[in-house]
Amino acid sequence: MHAPVLVLKDSLKRESGSKVHHANIQASKAVADIIRTTLGPRSMLKMLLDAAGGIVVTNDGNAILRELDLAHPAAKSMIELSRTQDEEVGDGTTSVIVLAGEMLHVAATFIDKNYHPTVICRAYNKALEDSIAVLDKIAMPIDVTDRATMLGLVKSCIGTKFTGQFGDLIADLAIDATTTVGVDLGQGLREVDIKKYIKVEKVPGGQLEDSKVLKGVMINKDVVAPGKMRRKILNPRIILLDCPLEYKKGENQTNAELVKEEDWEVLLKMEEEYIQNLCMQILKFKPDLVITEKGLSDLACHYLSKAGVSAIRRLRKTDNNRIAKACGAVVVNRPEELQESDIGTGAGLFEIKKFGDEFFAFIVDCKDPKACTVLLRGASKDLLNEVERNLQDAMSVARNILKNPKLLPGGGATELTVSAALKQKSSSIEGIEKWPYEAAAVAFEAIPRTLAQNCGVNVIRTMTALQGKHANAGNEWVGIDGNTGDIVDMKERKIWDSYNVKAQTFKTAIEAACMLLRIDDIVSGIKKKQAPGAGPTPSKPKIEEEGDADNEQILPD
Repeated sequence: MHAPVLVLKDSLKRESGSKVHHANIQASKAVADIIRTTLGPRSMLKMLLDAAGGIVVTNDGNAILRELDLAHPAAKSMIELSRTQDEEVGDGTTSVIVLAGEMLHVAATFIDKNYHPTVICRAYNKALEDSIAVLDKIAMPIDVTDRATMLGLVKSCIGTKFTGQFGDLIADLAIDATTTVGVDLGQGLREVDIKKYIKVEKVPGGQLEDSKVLKGVMINKDVVAPGKMRRKILNPRIILLDCPLEYKKGENQTNAELVKEEDWEVLLKMEEEYIQNLCMQILKFKPDLVITEKGLSDLACHYLSKAGVSAIRRLRKTDNNRIAKACGAVVVNRPEELQESDIGTGAGLFEIKKFGDEFFAFIVDCKDPKACTVLLRGASKDLLNEVERNLQDAMSVARNILKNPKLLPGGGATELTVSAALKQKSSSIEGIEKWPYEAAAVAFEAIPRTLAQNCGVNVIRTMTALQGKHANAGNEWVGIDGNTGDIVDMKERKIWDSYNVKAQTFKTAIEAACMLLRIDDIVSGIKKKQAPGAGPTPSKPKIEEEGDADNEQILPD
């Protein structure tokens, strides 16, 4: 017998074959089970302690998984899923994971029977194509301008969240905010940039009902000289600057040698005149409010306040852009280049209010603002953070509908319809792919099943009743009412989902499941490559040098 040949280093661990498949499937299932209970209106909240010792209380799938530290590589890729879902469409982060976990779970039996993973993947991809086709068939277009439908839609998205108990409040905020900042690109396309133009300001205190969408911008700043400058201006003329209103210092250290004493005064005078010039260039346009992103010296402040102009300094760049969008101003880089057209006159009111112990500047009542601020009030920090997360989701949903105004039934009805359609289709599929295809059809039922579990109704009975209904054509809109667990028609209950979200969920989940099934080898324990010359060799000469150093100290004697 030959001696065994060692190919891999001892430090490497290698697992291969069905062992890997089972490990991956179990890991993904574990991840899915963590957030399974957060699906639906009767969902539980999770409390996470992050590294800094802060608390996160949430039921947003993505927010939960973001905080988790996982060891298993397959589980890590599951987390990526919910991240992509969050970035792409902003909602459905929980369903993606539950669905992917279920897809892998049903594949386990086939792997036990020695099916080849590529066969399973092929069947899954076929199922995905067919399910998207079914979605196209049952989707119904809506009118974006019809506020009631939009409200129903956003509400069913938030119904599963913690703020669902506040009724229309968050839905209203989300729709107001997204319709405000929507920009028509022409050709019927709408671009809604939530991140850039909608700012969410959380101010603890007050009640949630006090939250509102401002027709304009609010910033956490006070005017530079509170006593002298006006704090409330009607129809202000606003100038936005991107340059410091103070004397320019040299780039590096500048030494000036002055021969006579008078030169010193001349120097000071030049500085003063420079600033006065700057201010005069600005005051030419009779603004009421000057806002700069950089500093504002005392002298400039004096000139401005003498002219009755309020000034705000050191504003964030993003905030400045928002103000520009809201009141129609242009951010100017040098005061010399100011033009009449750069001045924002779109705002109706500038005023400064005090909330708690902070001052906030409001630029509100804008005519046709393209940016807005959502002001959230609430009792505690945690509550506000959760409300903000929910608002993000709601705004994403509203944005998706503005982009692609098609609806699907919520409450697990879509999944059941897809499942029933795939089951019917599976009878016409030949060969070995038929069984995994059928299993994929069954896997779609994970969503309604989880909904039923979270309501606490008899799961088996509910599921059989639902399957029976969906087996007959014409009941596409029958699903579970997540609050009561009853089987109802989703059209009547106004439980909708947006088409973008559902399609993305299915695609992401199935593609991820295929990817994880295709892994048949995990090699772990790979060392990091060392940079050349940073190896363990140079440690010897050091010792000699230290020895030399000792000798040197002895020499001077």
